[in-house]
Amino acid sequence: MKMILSIMPNHLSEIVSKILLENSYRVTKFASTASLLTEGTTTLMVGTDTDKVESCLALIRDHVPPGEPTDPAHARVTIYVLKIKDFTRI
Repeated sequence: MKMILSIMPNHLSEIVSKILLENSYRVTKFASTASLLTEGTTTLMVGTDTDKVESCLALIRDHVPPGEPTDPAHARVTIYVLKIKDFTRI
């Protein structure tokens, strides 16, 4: 099991979360804050089986529109993939 944390601007999170839900991924959305950004950010949290990580990442990448060439230190979306030792739904 893996946990995907995807941090993005609010306006992108609406599009991406809708696509993930349409493709049967469970998504938890929460507001987050990034330094020096005037625009709000959202973190999408997706728990999924290891064999579905790449398809989930592809959906996220495919629905983030291309942006202007910028400094790589200022990415539009930041994604972390974490290994989950234990998972319980109550």
